[in-house]
Amino acid sequence: MPGDGTKTGITTNSAILPAQPVLRQAVEAYRMRWKRRRLLWRAFRSRHQLTVLQDKTGSIGARSILLFCVVRNEKVRLPHFLKYYRALGVDAFFFVDNGSDDGTLELLLKQDDCSVWQTQASYKAARFGMDWINHLLRVYGSGRYCLTVDADELIDFSGMNRVDLKGLRAWMEARDRASLGGLMIELFPKGLLGASEFEPGSDPLRRLTFFDARSYRAKRQTPLRNLWVQGGARERVFFKTDPRRSPTLNKIPLVKWQRGYAYVNSTHSMLPPKMNEAYIDGLGEMQPSVALLHTKFLPDVVARSAEEKKRGEHFSNSRAFDAYYNALCADLELWHEDARLYEGPEQLEALGLIKAGDWER
Repeated sequence: MPGDGTKTGITTNSAILPAQPVLRQAVEAYRMRWKRRRLLWRAFRSRHQLTVLQDKTGSIGARSILLFCVVRNEKVRLPHFLKYYRALGVDAFFFVDNGSDDGTLELLLKQDDCSVWQTQASYKAARFGMDWINHLLRVYGSGRYCLTVDADELIDFSGMNRVDLKGLRAWMEARDRASLGGLMIELFPKGLLGASEFEPGSDPLRRLTFFDARSYRAKRQTPLRNLWVQGGARERVFFKTDPRRSPTLNKIPLVKWQRGYAYVNSTHSMLPPKMNEAYIDGLGEMQPSVALLHTKFLPDVVARSAEEKKRGEHFSNSRAFDAYYNALCADLELWHEDARLYEGPEQLEALGLIKAGDWER
């Protein structure tokens, strides 16, 4: 369980908010208010980079559950992605297409529940797409429950065969919870990443069946009070000599959005700071949470990595990640003897990686 020193679960000793003098708290609160205003201004300015290609927002109701996503060349994943989230209760999708050339845009424009914007602007310069998403969330999401995910992320939570997103919404409303956090679980196959075939549009979980259960750790950062969870397969393989550079795994995907909210670092952190206690709170206690199953490592990851290395749009200092991309381009195996076969969210709960809520009651 978290913090008990065992090999599975998340070590949370560093996730506790340190006590601070009152004056310092006031100064940091002032700085964060101004940071939030700057982020909202950036988002407002970014509207000029977006061209609406399909507007289905007229059908959105006050109780609609909305999904927001930036995509680029995701035609392989999107058919299953849309089917998956429709079945979970998403009423309307908001996509920003960032220069796809594989048929992604054409696929989205055929969907009756998808509003689509297009931009050729820099993904990196738009804070990895978050300026665009913050703008759309502010305009369309305010007062509604909004799910913000990547095209390679599938939400999973205990009891989801009996409770959908509307059940989570009812649970959050009954407890006046503004957000629901979770952990990204990196899934991988047995064998070389690019070795086997994958039928475009099919369920990626048929191919990606393993994950790492060990060596996750959480740290709380100031002044944002944001959580920083690291570990998992990418750290073990690509960042074992410098784990500080490994990806952040905690996210805040489901939020009852308000006009003054802003995502800061992808969906890893938010403002106002209180929102960053959604997954593990300031006392180091895990909150009811979800998993985000990361389906990055389908066979197309080999070719995509070569393209993304050339584009340099996914990291602030892209050259520092050349070794990461080189390893993926050369193809490799992430599976190891201690890998766990993924059996479902109840397994993750037993391992201390997420916590079930009583949303089935």
